[in-house]
Amino acid sequence: MYSRFASILTALTAAALFGATTPIAKALLGPMPPFMVAGLFYLGSGIGLGAVLLGRSFWRVQSKGIGGRELAWLAGAIAFGGIAGPALLMLGLASTPAATSSLLLNLEGVLTAAIAWIVFRENVDMPVFLGMAAIVAGGVVLAWEPSAANAGGMSSGALLIALACLCWAIDNNLTRKIATADAMVIACAKGLVAGATNLGIALAMGAPLPAPRIALAAMTTGFGGYGVSLVLFVIALRHLGTARTGAYFSVAPVFGVALSLAIWPQAPGAAFWIAAALMMLGVWLHVRERHEHEHTHERLEHTHRHVHDAHHRHDHAFPWSVDEPHTHAHVHLPITHTHAHFPDVHHRHSHKRG
Repeated sequence: MYSRFASILTALTAAALFGATTPIAKALLGPMPPFMVAGLFYLGSGIGLGAVLLGRSFWRVQSKGIGGRELAWLAGAIAFGGIAGPALLMLGLASTPAATSSLLLNLEGVLTAAIAWIVFRENVDMPVFLGMAAIVAGGVVLAWEPSAANAGGMSSGALLIALACLCWAIDNNLTRKIATADAMVIACAKGLVAGATNLGIALAMGAPLPAPRIALAAMTTGFGGYGVSLVLFVIALRHLGTARTGAYFSVAPVFGVALSLAIWPQAPGAAFWIAAALMMLGVWLHVRERHEHEHTHERLEHTHRHVHDAHHRHDHAFPWSVDEPHTHAHVHLPITHTHAHFPDVHHRHSHKRG
């Protein structure tokens, strides 16, 4: 249903929306306690997506909800990515220079890929590994400021930020386990829980609520940069796998810097062009990947939105109007064939080495 380049474009759009959040926040919000910013961003995400879901239910748009064992994966993703991750980041930022924080945040992509490759056995080819390395190197170049990075007060704050990245990496891999579910429901649940948690922490620490127009600006920014971005990220996970989606998402900082230069015009320095070149190289290495071999699909039963392609040749136990795409529980019978593919929801098979 989703083409190769549509999947890549989805991941890059998610990165662009997320990357744009920082300069927009700087332009609109001014000084505000970090937990308050995070709370309003996440709440805007959850409430905005909730409104869209209500609109969809009114128009009776068919989608797959979350139930059974998927709820446990979602709960874990929310706990790590929506609660622990933001809290650790905000605590770490209090004692860590900005440039150092930006450098450390590149760990999320590295840890996401490492967990996907080592724990969940997602396939990695050499071009994908090199592409990931180039993208991470670009992020390091973009954020590197020797004077700030060598400033004091790094140890405890840096550790907290690194732990936050680990939480988000775990979140990304857990979310992949439920990527066939409705991406909007997943993102809405994460936004509401994370928003309420961070806002509660901010209020408990004595932070005042901002003026209504500032709160609305923050929530609107969060809806696009956190909500819509996360929906697209989950869709990309479904079609590309965790490591590849994480790699594309790691280019978010270059989008943020580009927007900053548009808002506050100035000639970009050499670091920006070097970082952009490295990230473009990384994306190019990923785009040119062609993973093709004979593989066997074991019997699989699940529910997701699909069309009747080579992987969906099943009968229907209900009257079907031949409309596609559609959503229902279906069974994949064992099949062996050869074609180019990603480690998507239908290609989570092992690979023989040697």
